[in-house]
Amino acid sequence: MARLHLRPGRERTVLRRHPWIFAGSVDHLEGRARPGDTVDVVAADGKVVARAAWSPESQIRARVWSLDAEVAIDHAFFKRRVAESVARRETHPMLRGQDGQRLIHGESDGLPGVIADRYGSVVVLQLTSAGSDKWRDAIVAGLVQATGCAAVYERSDSDVRRLEGLEPRAGIAFGELPAGGLQIVENGVRMEVDVVGGHKTGFYLDQRDNRKLTGDLAHGRRVLNCFCYTGGFSLQALAGGASSVLSIDSSGPALATAARNLALNPQLDATRAEWSEDDVFEALRGLRAEERSFDLIILDPPKFAPSAAHAERASRAYKDINLFGFRLLAPGGILMTYSCSGGIGLEMFQKIVASAASDAGVDARILHRLAAAPDHPVGLAVPEGEYLKGLAIQIG
Repeated sequence: MARLHLRPGRERTVLRRHPWIFAGSVDHLEGRARPGDTVDVVAADGKVVARAAWSPESQIRARVWSLDAEVAIDHAFFKRRVAESVARRETHPMLRGQDGQRLIHGESDGLPGVIADRYGSVVVLQLTSAGSDKWRDAIVAGLVQATGCAAVYERSDSDVRRLEGLEPRAGIAFGELPAGGLQIVENGVRMEVDVVGGHKTGFYLDQRDNRKLTGDLAHGRRVLNCFCYTGGFSLQALAGGASSVLSIDSSGPALATAARNLALNPQLDATRAEWSEDDVFEALRGLRAEERSFDLIILDPPKFAPSAAHAERASRAYKDINLFGFRLLAPGGILMTYSCSGGIGLEMFQKIVASAASDAGVDARILHRLAAAPDHPVGLAVPEGEYLKGLAIQIG
């Protein structure tokens, strides 16, 4: 096994249980290792402090599998880690009865570069690192064994794979997808899931609890849902008794799926729903010009800042959209605003939203701080994992 020697003092981050070893921490590699191979991580004093996956093309040169220098990194290791991750979800009371769940959340579950989501009988797998890609077969086998699923579909097609020197890959890894397509029931609402062509692994499972809160807040309110995608927030608002729901997205296919999702739920009043294909920023300007107002507004935009380098430009976009939101709120109205940008931290996001409220001339207070659902845990030593942040804010 090759040995990855660290510069003096750089082992401290590893020993604090952060799993990433950056290029600047590396002194040299002793021996030969191919991308994804397991290497011993060696401190400057010669002590082996971890075992990790080597990734020579990435700025994250290695990702730690284990701090146990004696543990074997083999098929049994990955099957065990997968089983432990699945079992944690099975015992969480807030996840019981949910057809859609995240089973593995990367570093937070001790499996860097591994994402696995379950939609009914199908598990969707995404591998984003050289190490996880090397152990693909073991991870697939572990998922099948731990879940009894009928199929594993791979969606390793994100751009981040290229940073690891990996090509995109998608397709069946085990079994067959159901011929009639996939549907899940989330908090009483039935939704289609497109695991082949949909965003991420087919659906935004991280917003599950926030969609439920939307339903709880929506009763009797006029709702505006921006960047609505396939209508998750919209349908929960209707289920909660919203008086009307206007949903805006720039994607015609996404809105077509949203309309089908509404039709799957005959208990919801379709006459209260309106779908609009438009650029959200332009649509908000139009609503402002029309002097429209709403009692509950959801702003769930795409990732404006994938990294800190994009933070300044993204901050302007977040401020603009939240300024529109505050100006369209009726007195006493609630704004539910989100950022999934890793380059924008919670403190910065709150400052941006506060600046927008000030420019809009409204008094505002935070009712709820919003985050990803509990099947998307954040490792205490890996704060970078807290990508989704949100605020529910009431004005007046």
